[in-house]
Amino acid sequence: MYVRAMSKATKNSAPPLGDMICFSVYAAGLAFNRLYKKLLSQFKLTYPQFLVLIVLRQHGASKVGDLGDALFLESNTLTPLLKRMESAGIISRRRDARDERVVLVALTKKGLTLVDDICCIPPQVLQATHMKNVDVAALSLNLTSLTKNLREHVLTTN
Repeated sequence: MYVRAMSKATKNSAPPLGDMICFSVYAAGLAFNRLYKKLLSQFKLTYPQFLVLIVLRQHGASKVGDLGDALFLESNTLTPLLKRMESAGIISRRRDARDERVVLVALTKKGLTLVDDICCIPPQVLQATHMKNVDVAALSLNLTSLTKNLREHVLTTN
C-alpha cells in the first residue's frame, strides 16, 4: 500500500520509501517511542510499562493473559516487564485462588499514585502532534481499522 499513486514505481523497482504507508506508520511509531521515552524518563518508566499502568487503571486487576491481549504482547515479553514493575513496587502479582495457573496483576498504592502522576503525559503527546483533536481521533480510528485488517489478513493467510 502506498501513500501516493503507484505511478512512481515500476514493476521492477520499489517505490520511494516515503511513499510506502508501512514506512510512514513505522516512522511515526519510532517518533512516538522517542517522545514517550523523553516524557516518561522523569517517572522511570518505559512506554510498555506506561501502557500496563493505563490498562490496570482502566480495568482494575487483570490476568496476565488479558494484559497481553490488550497490549498485543506475548507472555515472554510481558512477564519480565511485569517482574520489573513488581520489583519497583508499582504492581503486585498473585496467583488466582480459584486457578493457580492464572496470575493476577494489580496496581499497588504506589502504582495508583504513579498513574495519577502520569496523567499529564497524553495531553503533552497530543500537543506535540500539532493536530486538532478531531484529526487525531480520525487518524486513531483509521489506524485501529488498519491494524485489525492486517491482523485478520495474517491470521487467515497462514
